[in-house]
Amino acid sequence: MRLQTWSGERSARRRQRPVVETVEARALEAELRRRVRGEVRFDDGSRALYSTDGSNYRQVPIGVVVPRTPHDVVESVAAARRFGAPITMRGGGTSLAGQCCNVALVIDCSKYLNRIVDIDYSGRRARVQPGLVLDTLRKEAEKQHLTFAPDPSTHNHCTLGGMIGNNSCGVHSVMGGSTSDNVEELEIVLYDGTRLTVGATPEEELQRIIAAGGRRGEIYRRLRELRDRYAEQIRARFPDIPRRVSGFDLTQLLPEKGFHVARALVGTEGTCAMVLEATVRLVPSPPCRSLLVLGYEDVYHACDHISEVMEAKPIGCEGLDDVLVKDMKRMHIHPENTQLLPEGKGWLLVEFGGDTKAEADAKAKALMARLAGGPSMKLFDDKDQEEKLWKVREAGLGATARLADGTETWEGWEDAAVPPHELGKYLREFRKLLDDFSYQCALYGHFGQGCVHTRIEFDLKTREGIDKYRRFVTQAAHLVVSHGGSLSGEHGDGQSKAELLPLMYGEDLIHAFNEFKSIWDPDWKMNPGKVVRPYRIDENLRLGTSYRPKEPDTHFAFAQDDFSFAKATRRCVGIGECRKHENGTMCPSYMVTLEEMHSTRGRAHLLFEMLEGNPLKDGWREDAVKEALDLCLACKGCKGECPVNVDMATYKAEFLSHYYARRLRPRHAYAMGLIHWWARIASRIPRLANFVGHAPLLSPAFKWLGGIAPQRNVPKFATRTFRSWFESRPKVNVGGPRVLLWADTFNNFFHPEVAQAAVEVLEDAGFSVAIQPERLCCGRPLYDYGMLDLAKGKLRQILDDLRDELSRGTPVVGLEPSCVATFRDELCDLFPHDADAKRLSEQTWLFSEFLIERANGWKPPRLPHKAIVHGHCHHKSVLGFDDEKKLLDQMGIEAEVLDSGCCGMAGSFGFEKEKYEISMKVGERKLLPKARECPPGTLLVADGFSCREQVEQGAGKVPLHIAQVVQLALREKKGAPLARARSRARRRLAITAGIAAAVVGAVLIARAA
Repeated sequence: MRLQTWSGERSARRRQRPVVETVEARALEAELRRRVRGEVRFDDGSRALYSTDGSNYRQVPIGVVVPRTPHDVVESVAAARRFGAPITMRGGGTSLAGQCCNVALVIDCSKYLNRIVDIDYSGRRARVQPGLVLDTLRKEAEKQHLTFAPDPSTHNHCTLGGMIGNNSCGVHSVMGGSTSDNVEELEIVLYDGTRLTVGATPEEELQRIIAAGGRRGEIYRRLRELRDRYAEQIRARFPDIPRRVSGFDLTQLLPEKGFHVARALVGTEGTCAMVLEATVRLVPSPPCRSLLVLGYEDVYHACDHISEVMEAKPIGCEGLDDVLVKDMKRMHIHPENTQLLPEGKGWLLVEFGGDTKAEADAKAKALMARLAGGPSMKLFDDKDQEEKLWKVREAGLGATARLADGTETWEGWEDAAVPPHELGKYLREFRKLLDDFSYQCALYGHFGQGCVHTRIEFDLKTREGIDKYRRFVTQAAHLVVSHGGSLSGEHGDGQSKAELLPLMYGEDLIHAFNEFKSIWDPDWKMNPGKVVRPYRIDENLRLGTSYRPKEPDTHFAFAQDDFSFAKATRRCVGIGECRKHENGTMCPSYMVTLEEMHSTRGRAHLLFEMLEGNPLKDGWREDAVKEALDLCLACKGCKGECPVNVDMATYKAEFLSHYYARRLRPRHAYAMGLIHWWARIASRIPRLANFVGHAPLLSPAFKWLGGIAPQRNVPKFATRTFRSWFESRPKVNVGGPRVLLWADTFNNFFHPEVAQAAVEVLEDAGFSVAIQPERLCCGRPLYDYGMLDLAKGKLRQILDDLRDELSRGTPVVGLEPSCVATFRDELCDLFPHDADAKRLSEQTWLFSEFLIERANGWKPPRLPHKAIVHGHCHHKSVLGFDDEKKLLDQMGIEAEVLDSGCCGMAGSFGFEKEKYEISMKVGERKLLPKARECPPGTLLVADGFSCREQVEQGAGKVPLHIAQVVQLALREKKGAPLARARSRARRRLAITAGIAAAVVGAVLIARAA
């Protein structure tokens, strides 16, 4: 396979389009496999996976190397050099200017080269590998109240190597400068194989290095000559502002900067050298902080007062306008948090730090005194409220990704910076420019340092729209330069701004940039076409005029994406929040594999590539997409936590429905996906079904038949179903308000005690309880295997059978979060125009939610216990967990709600033989260790059926459903002795026990026939 790549050769013309060369990809792959211990990936799936980043650009790479050691990086360079292959280094893949996608050999250090090599607290230094995630360093440094000051919004998943490449900044760059200011030394390897350690270079050392000769001496000699020739222009034309990220930082070579070669390489975006290790500076991190929010009549007046605010020496100063707040309210993103803002239409969030809270507050109050009579002001001392306000600022990307009419917005002019004292004037003129082009956008960002973020609705699909985009950014560049600013104040130049650099620096300094690169990379093989001799800003667009994706027929409507699956695959903007290592639910499979294809972003990109058709050519039958989706736990963490609410669980169900069309599915799909039917059979013969699932001689064969992991216990059926119990008892509260308790498969056939507890509580609250007919099931397990025709059929049954109940407005109360989520989420996307579907969605409540919102006048009894609470993924991501916490609080329970993410069982996922190991790794991250530590007398609460099963099988503890907790409170109030909510011997789980029923039922049916 021969692939065309960029070449740095030039004709006599000043600038030339890249020259095409070819690389023998298969020979390069073979050479890499011979040399490298790490992973070498040249398959079409991996190439498609790395074809884009967080930018507007797309370039399919030659192949990917995931090195295990620094030596692997060196060997990869040697192999690439032998075949003339370009190289692109990749960190977290979050770059917004196109600098980490290229037709090159991509080297991804994030999976293995992610360690802190050494940390010196007394010297305030750390040595790190390039794939280290920033928050890992910050967490370790905070043990001694130190930090790495630059903290971009991607701090929980960006890598130090990527930050060094882009010269990243962030909120607290106010406190400690950009990444460049905090890099002391770099250990690097060049394309020609030279390895160097570079840093500050005193004049005597510089003379010694040059005198020693060799490649190192040559580099330093040429760098000094470059500096001496251009020193006057460097001092004159480089803006002296806090956020000058555009171009190569040649100022670092000046004598007054100490000829700091490491810092000169920071921000070169992988075009000059590859970082093997970095020594970085740590700065004091104030242990106590206070947040002051200032409200102005508009964002422009807020910016007019930046200088005055910055004189108070805050450690952070962020700004946002009323357009962003309106967008947040429209999209229901933290609407309650925006209420905390003081009166105004433009706001500054000003953070102060101190060794004590009093010291931090005193600094904030001093500024308030100076501003008295000016803006509206609120000083926040509550940590929870402070976090909520920071969420308002951090919501910028999600709130502005699409306009109110669904039009997509894009980066491309999203991080320009000007001197802070010019910011108000600049933004007024920038808004006028936007108006002239009929663009609309919100304005927010690091106002204390003059950097503004936005996303604009560029049309990047038509020639007319792209030409308009070019005109706009060109005029915007002139505007920024006229204010003494930088085209980029944070994200770098890459491809999206590099073509415009002559407007900022002039042709002479552009020539100096070219020469600087040539010193390090004379063959121009390091990330070619980025920053210097760049591709045009309208080349390699991810969309472009040739973008004509297939629009396949789908089961889901994708109504939020204009009824377009293609648009749904574009929902991901590539920022990579799904690559975080800790906290939250998204993305559990990535957290344990650190594989891009197992992140939400990776899966979304592959689905996009599937519709592109090159290099992925098999459409719905594409195995690379299937492999990536296989470890998706369908937790819907992405729908709740992704800034743009990518719903990978839905995409997975849609894909599998087509992938398996007219094909047999794996055994476990029929065993577990059809659990409702198997459970109905097994409920007639529960003891026999349980015997088959647990008998020593039968159980192994039984598990094999169902594709169940041998390590798993097959749960047992109840000897009496909840329905049987409910229908045999007298009616209670006849004439009272009617509720339909959803007797789901799990709590009907396996844990009737949970549903019985719910009945007792609802009746105590005065409700008359009914249940649905036995044949009705939401069909949730069907989605995991793409059985969408059957799933729609089950939902159609529900809508038909419950039409009268729905018309009367009868509330439906669910116990299993995934069932409730099906009605509240999937239902309306499968039946977008059905009035009854809308009614059912609106009339369905989770048990705790219903008690808080609809049980008027009823309060739960007190139960003064401690509790450890694990929230089901769908509960947290789709339904919201606040009412669960309110209910526990009303009972007087001291609840610790775990940030435990997904339990790892995820319905049937953890029972499947091939996924057992991943399931347990997910559970062992936080939940299972915490469950094992749960002391006697402390309640362990988990509403999800699969969550409870994972805890029991993995930690040996038996959690309670919230309904059982309220039942305990009721019985304690009535003086009844507290019994154990469940004994281990009576535990039953629906998923795999249904397989037992399948075997027995099939035998009985065969005999009857």
